[in-house]
Amino acid sequence: MQQFEGWSPVATEQQDDLVAAPLRRLAALFDHDGAHWPAGELPPLAHWLFFLPEAPQSTISADGHPARGAALPPVEAPRRMWAGGRLTFHAPLPIGAPATRRSIVTDVKVKDGRSGRLTFVTVRHDILVDGAIAVVEEQDLVFRGAGNGTPAPAPADPRIAEVRREVTFDATALFRFSALTFNAHRIHYDRAYATTEELYPDLVVHGPYQAMLLADHLLRHRPGARLTHFSFRGARPLFVDRPAALNLAGDRQLSLWTTDRDGCACMEAEARLA
Repeated sequence: MQQFEGWSPVATEQQDDLVAAPLRRLAALFDHDGAHWPAGELPPLAHWLFFLPEAPQSTISADGHPARGAALPPVEAPRRMWAGGRLTFHAPLPIGAPATRRSIVTDVKVKDGRSGRLTFVTVRHDILVDGAIAVVEEQDLVFRGAGNGTPAPAPADPRIAEVRREVTFDATALFRFSALTFNAHRIHYDRAYATTEELYPDLVVHGPYQAMLLADHLLRHRPGARLTHFSFRGARPLFVDRPAALNLAGDRQLSLWTTDRDGCACMEAEARLA
């Protein structure tokens, strides 16, 4: 682990009640009634609607992120993104249950690349119900300097989807997902900020939004499927008001990915079923 003088990992703990209301709102955003979700429990990745940040408004930075506290290393890079992660599902998360999330940074790496210095921070979250771990998650955060957010040209993804669904993300959908997850990062709802400050061509579709839609896409087409593992990583940004697609291929070991209007893979995921 990369060392930062005067800093060492700090464990944090957060409690929440896994109430049904956010799930109803997620189903509304996904434009269905949730009938293909497992009865009486959270669908995969829906725990992201809980344990939300509660930073006071006075601590929100110019980009919309909360100020970095002691739980994260003192990285000086101004830009932060959630680049991917890995999840293992040990037990269901029952709707209505009180739950605990225990979190700690487990790895920090600093790398120099063509786009400048990147700091990769891995945070482990253990989600417990009745004292037993139900979900283990590792989130990969990337900190980088200011730069041009427009992605470089890339070839279309050669994979052939067995199940493909076309989607288009509009600004209203992005705003609603930001509200559901209490995510104030301005690249998702403030077009002027996204284009002039972070130099993206338009509003950016949330990586977790894409990952949740991919998991939902899986459940729509694998009725009764139970995930044991799910991993995802952002390959390139996906932008608002452009044709996109959800893609699925495989059987018990599944590949899932979103593609943009040029057929380039944006969010890539792998899932394993019980």
